[in-house]
Amino acid sequence: MPRRFFRKFAFKRRQLSTQWYMSPFQNLLHDHRLWGIRRRTVVPAFAIGLFIAFMPIPGHTLTGALLALMMRVNIPVAALATWISNPLTMGPMYYFAYRLGRTLLDTPLRKFQFEMSWDWVTHTFVTIWQPMLLGCVILGVAAAIAGYVTLDLLWRSSVSDYKTRKRKNRPNR
Repeated sequence: MPRRFFRKFAFKRRQLSTQWYMSPFQNLLHDHRLWGIRRRTVVPAFAIGLFIAFMPIPGHTLTGALLALMMRVNIPVAALATWISNPLTMGPMYYFAYRLGRTLLDTPLRKFQFEMSWDWVTHTFVTIWQPMLLGCVILGVAAAIAGYVTLDLLWRSSVSDYKTRKRKNRPNR
């Protein structure tokens, strides 16, 4: 089931290789680990995407794709997994990350409201960056581990069920 599910959204290498903007990356298009739907490349890519989603940096999708490229895992899965961090989820994610980091560092509580603006970054973020970054790293690692273990167990369970059904439907000799 996981392989069939991910295959629906998979990029086609031949289709990508005809695009003009992909010409500098022609040698990467032939590495099956970067595009193939295998448990050993999809599960770590999903964990990378979840980790990057919690980081307070711009360009989550590009960062996830570049990190997946460096680690030779599925690029599209890593890029798409970063999308759990979106304008609706960023506020709560970063607020809880700040609260966790503030608790661990035992710093005084500073009231703030999250905004996606340069003014917020230059005035508010510079006063809360240490606890927020610590919380983001801890929550990112926790999400990556939970995502890795969950997707790996689901994938293995799905393959096991598939093999069991296949053995059951096989005629006896």
